[in-house]
Amino acid sequence: MNTLASLYQPVEAVIADIIPETRDTTTYHFVFRDSQGEEFVFEPGQFNMLTVFGIGEAAISISSDPYRGDGFTHTIRHVGSVTKAVTRLEKGSVVGIRGPYGTGWPVDLLQGCNILVVAGGIGLAPLRPVLYLLGRERKAVGRVELLYGARTPRDLLFAAEYDHWRDKGIKVLLTVDEVPEGTIWEHSQGVVTGLFDRMKSTPENTIVLTCGPEIMMKFVAQGLAERGFSPEQIYVSLERRMECGVGKCGRCQIGPKFVCKDGPVFAYAELLSLPEEVL
Repeated sequence: MNTLASLYQPVEAVIADIIPETRDTTTYHFVFRDSQGEEFVFEPGQFNMLTVFGIGEAAISISSDPYRGDGFTHTIRHVGSVTKAVTRLEKGSVVGIRGPYGTGWPVDLLQGCNILVVAGGIGLAPLRPVLYLLGRERKAVGRVELLYGARTPRDLLFAAEYDHWRDKGIKVLLTVDEVPEGTIWEHSQGVVTGLFDRMKSTPENTIVLTCGPEIMMKFVAQGLAERGFSPEQIYVSLERRMECGVGKCGRCQIGPKFVCKDGPVFAYAELLSLPEEVL
């Protein structure tokens, strides 16, 4: 549910901190300029519409701890006009925020289950809040595994947090497509589905959360199906085509569904029932 005053009017937020992640990705910590920020709460997996005034707005997943009370973060890959414009902003710069929007990860279903998280590239950002949640609620769930892949070691997000997640009882398996000459790399090399041979997760009482490039999620779903996982056990996050955030413009419509309103998180079984192929 949207917690800010208007679905359409951005609320001003200030960049409080800037954390470089990779060569093309940065995490920005925001705080609201007025009391409206006090009512801002979000579910892991939801997104905001972020406005750079004079440029435009873009849908960006929220990447912070949902229990953090001093603002929120967006981890932004700088690939479009709006996201590239963010790189020209500094601490103290003001942006507009609408949100949070969309459906989050099915956290109500996770209690008592084993959890398999599969992420690729920037896809770890919308999964980061649920990893914080799982770390905090560790005794309420079973085995938790994170399989994460990126192009190179330099492209891995949140690298400083992996040991913290491991300390919380989350098994972290990493892989990269390429290892540049001279780079020390002690983990796997290859696509993220190659980590299936190393994971402990089985179909029994397991829920899968996955986000990354759509082709990656397609092969994740197919690879898990070969191992006995059902489509009902797998949840994916789609982040394409969203413009208005509230299901009015129709740009993100897939059959009867709107990614911004009915998603971005969908059960994979739900996507299989749509009239067009999504993954």
